[in-house]
Formats: sequence, structure tokens, C-alpha cells
Amino acid sequence: MDRPLAAALTLLLCVAAQKAGGQMARADGERKQSPHPSALKAGRCSYTFIVPQQKIAGALCSNTQPPTANQSDVAALRSELQRQQEQLEKLQRQLDYEGSLATEVRALREDSDGTNSRVAQLYAQLLREVTHKKEQALENQRLEGLLLNATTQALQVTSSYRDLEKKYGELTSMMSSQNQFIAKLEKQCQCRDSSQPSLAMTEPPKSHNDERHNDSIRDVQRDQSAPSHQPQEKTHGDPSLLPSTTSPPTELPFVGFPVTKSPGPWRDCQHVLDSGETTSGIYLLRLQSANRLFQAWCEQSQAQGGWTVIQRRQDGSVNFFRTWEQYKQGFGNLNGEYWLGLEHLYWLTQQAKHKLRVVLEDWQGRQVFAEYDSFHLEPESDWYRLRLGQYHGNAGDSLSWHNNKAFTTLDRDKDGYAGNCAHYQKGGWWYHVCAHSNLNGVWYRGGHYRSRYQDGVYWAEFHGGSYSLKRVSMMIKPS
Repeated sequence: MDRPLAAALTLLLCVAAQKAGGQMARADGERKQSPHPSALKAGRCSYTFIVPQQKIAGALCSNTQPPTANQSDVAALRSELQRQQEQLEKLQRQLDYEGSLATEVRALREDSDGTNSRVAQLYAQLLREVTHKKEQALENQRLEGLLLNATTQALQVTSSYRDLEKKYGELTSMMSSQNQFIAKLEKQCQCRDSSQPSLAMTEPPKSHNDERHNDSIRDVQRDQSAPSHQPQEKTHGDPSLLPSTTSPPTELPFVGFPVTKSPGPWRDCQHVLDSGETTSGIYLLRLQSANRLFQAWCEQSQAQGGWTVIQRRQDGSVNFFRTWEQYKQGFGNLNGEYWLGLEHLYWLTQQAKHKLRVVLEDWQGRQVFAEYDSFHLEPESDWYRLRLGQYHGNAGDSLSWHNNKAFTTLDRDKDGYAGNCAHYQKGGWWYHVCAHSNLNGVWYRGGHYRSRYQDGVYWAEFHGGSYSLKRVSMMIKPS
């Protein structure tokens, strides 16, 4: 009984070992592609047992081997390993992705640092260029100021030279007149008795008075280069007639004087007309309010006469781009283009209420006029501010816009514009911001002109600001 039981147990153990070897071989086959041959040999059983048939009741044997893993556990283990492998691969991919992100972030940071450095360089370069441009602008302004000062000084030197020429002409004429007067006195002394020379010798002091009288009109604005008028006749009669032969108007070199009944001086050109002088020309005027002598052209042929011409443009022979002092004292040629002078205008309009007439002519010969029923200037302390009355005429009103405005020149900026209107308009005028009229501008030939600024001789209501008129004149008379 014991031998068959032992054989059965041995067979059972062999079969169990073979199953276990087969399961292990399958498990290893899942891990490896080629199983080891010794593993297959270990699972084989080469024993042959002959077991007699017998009826066995009850337990025959017990398995002393440890319990083997079943198939479900192996499958669970396999799935768990696979899941962990997938998680490991997923973590590896995520790690690679985060590594690439970190690399890109580092590259972006490097690019950002380079960009910031470049921006800083560009900003520094821009700052240097702006500073350089500002320095250039300041240098240009300084050079413009120097050029303007040089131009002003050149104009002043030119004006001084002309004044010296006038004074030289006056002195030459005065010396000639005194020599003639002395020669006349010598001839008179030879014809008189011993009592008469004493009367004749009293005349030279009047000659000295004439010299002081001549000094008071040394600023007359016209060409004084022509020779002086000679005395018309000698006086051999009463000595009381001698002063008339040495009257200042006939001795001074006033070229272009009309033949008059009286040498003057007159209060204004209306006084000249009232005195019976109806010829247009240059007359000597005396300002009663200021006791000043000056010359002016009296226009007696227009609008009932009696007009004192204060400004005239006709051929561009005189430069009207002048300084304040020149506009104050006057300049030009009384036979042609000239400006009478702001100071003379002020004192003239202080004597009586005056009206203004502006006469304009274009290059086609058309003449128009503008009149204002009142006209006067404020004193220099108020920059010769313009005061105008009501307008009437056929030229259009281009001066009322300048009413109550101060006079402006290139060296005295009194206009309402941020810059200097006189600089752009090339003249002196009662500028506002800037002008509707500019009769002291540049005289352009032919009418329409091309310039960077509207700097011609224009009247905006008559042909506009880009048309330079051929002839203009401003004249006043008591109203």
C-alpha cells in the first residue's frame, strides 16, 4: 500500500512541477522573447510508473510545495507593470517637454536681454541726436541774431553816411552863402558913407542866427546835393531890406522849390494853399507845437489841394526796410520816394484835427483812394500808436484792421504776432498779426510777385496781398 501511494505522490509532484515549470516558462516568455532551454528541460518528467488499479478512499497525498501564483494575479501584475511603464514614459515625455520649455525660456530671456541692450543703445543715440539738433538750432538762432545785428548796423552806417553827406552839402552851401553875403556887404560898404557901415556891420549876427536856424533842419529827408540858389538881386537901397536877401529858405539848398510869393515857413500845406500857393512841390513847414522846421511835398492838384504828403512809393529807388530811429526821423527823397517821419507826423497831427487820404495805382493805370475822416498818432512813449476815423472811398478798407496798433520796425517789435511782422513784411508799419496793408514793403515790378512772405507794397482790398502796387501815396490835411 505504501509503494503505490509513494508512486502516486511522485507522479503528482512531477505533474505539479511540470505545470509550474510551464507557467514559469510562459511568464518568462512574456518578459523575454526567447526562453532558456534548460528551463524547458527542468519541467519535463521522464519517469514511468505502473500503478495498479485500486480503489482509494480519502486523502492520498498532500502538496508540500508553496502555493503557486494563479493566472489572474499574473495578469494583474502584468497590467500594473504596464501602467507603471506608461506612467514612466508619460513622465519622461513631460520631463522632455518641460526641458524644451526651459530651453526656450532661457533663449527668450537671452533675446530679451539683447533687445533691451539694443533699445538702450538706440535711446542713447536718439538722445545724443536730439541734443545735437538742439545745439544746432541754438547756433542757428545765434547766427541769425548776429546777421540781423550786422544788417541793422549796416543800415545805421549807411544812414549815418547819408546824413554826413547831407550835412557836408549844407555846410558847403552855408559857406558859399556866407561868402556871397560878405562880398555883398563889402560892396555896400564901399558905396556908403562912414555912418552906413555901422548898420551893415550889424548884419553878420543874423547870419549866425541863420546858421543855428540851418542846424535845426539838418535832418531833412531828401537829396541835398544840388547847388544852392543864388541871391536874385543886390540891394542898394534901405538897409532894412538886407534880411530878406539872407532869408534861410532862399539860401539853403532846397532843390525843387516852386516859385512862391513868400518864402514861408508855413504851418502845413493847407496854410500854403490858403496863402495863394497852388503849385505842388516842396515847401518849408514849421511845427508850431514843437517849433521844428522840416520840408514836405505839398500836393495841391488832388482833392481840392492842401495835402501834406507823408509817404510815397513810385519806383523802388528807396529802401524802406529801416530801423526805428530812421522811421522816427524820416528818410528818402522828397522829389521821389520818402517817409516824412513819425515824430513830424505826431507833431503835425497835434496842431489840428487831420484826415488821411491814401491814393493807390496798379500796373494797369487804375487809380483808387481810401479816406479816413480822422488821423493822428500817439507820442513815442506809446510807440506812435495809430488812431483812425471812419473810412470812405473806392479802394476798400485795409487800414482799419491796423487801428489802435503800435508802430513796429525790425528793431522794435510791438505787434501782436509771436514773431516780428516787420521781419517778414520787410518794412515798418502799424502791424497787427500781421497786415492787411503794407505800403512800406518791398516794391516789386509788374504787380503779382512771388516771395516766401507777403512782403510787397499791397492793399489787401485792392488786388490782394500778392500784388505789389505801382504807385502809392499817403497824405493828410486839416479836416
